[in-house]
Amino acid sequence: MTGSEDSPSFRLAYVPGVTPSKWVRIWNERLPDVPLTLLPVAPDDAFGVLRSGGADAAFVRLPVDDADLSAIPLYTETSVVVAPKDHVVAAVDEVTAEDLADEIVLHPLDDALQWERRPGRPAVERPATTADAIELVAAGVGVLIVPQSLARLHHRKDLTYRPVTDAPESRVALCWPEDRTTDRVEDFIGIVRGRTVNSSRGRSASQSEGAAQSDAKGRRPEKAPARRKPAAGTGRATGRNPRAAGAPKGAKGAKRGKPRRRS
Repeated sequence: MTGSEDSPSFRLAYVPGVTPSKWVRIWNERLPDVPLTLLPVAPDDAFGVLRSGGADAAFVRLPVDDADLSAIPLYTETSVVVAPKDHVVAAVDEVTAEDLADEIVLHPLDDALQWERRPGRPAVERPATTADAIELVAAGVGVLIVPQSLARLHHRKDLTYRPVTDAPESRVALCWPEDRTTDRVEDFIGIVRGRTVNSSRGRSASQSEGAAQSDAKGRRPEKAPARRKPAAGTGRATGRNPRAAGAPKGAKGAKRGKPRRRS
């Protein structure tokens, strides 16, 4: 679907933690006559909004669970543990899942991470949202493991966070309905892939400007992102994370220690 069937505007949905401002700025520079509307959506609602025609494209977290949606992976986020500032994890640069074995680790219903085996001890009840879980962490009920962007989004002065080196990582992707790949969608794909204004659609994509290395928000760009339809369960990455920007600066080496519960 192209050309005359395009909407006169472009509706872009995004899940919590994704910051689309850079791409929106480029869109407004290149297509000033096509308004772009931003639609914040809950993680569980993002795919439904796309299928119902409520948005032309969306920034989501993988996996994408159906063959009717196309996706381009963009970057991978570091996972961090959120804890009170007086918690023992604040004294180290990074932790492992094993270090949290004696902790109550909250598991909200909108958890963005795909765990094979969840660390720590479960809470009596699961919080409904990540925001609710953050409130419980501040109240001293437990700790929470989330993508670093969500820790930043829900920042509080009484909380801190540290990288969890062996936690699953969150992968952010641009997603849209395959049967509605309009010219406007192709325009936005070109922007997120870093194509110049003179690049033709379908040309080999380069990485976005400044995306050659991890940024200060704990994100790593995907290498040579290609349009594809991810299968269910493919959003999880393995391996150990490098130290993320959330760790204290100036340390010569990462300090580790098994956190102990506060009395």
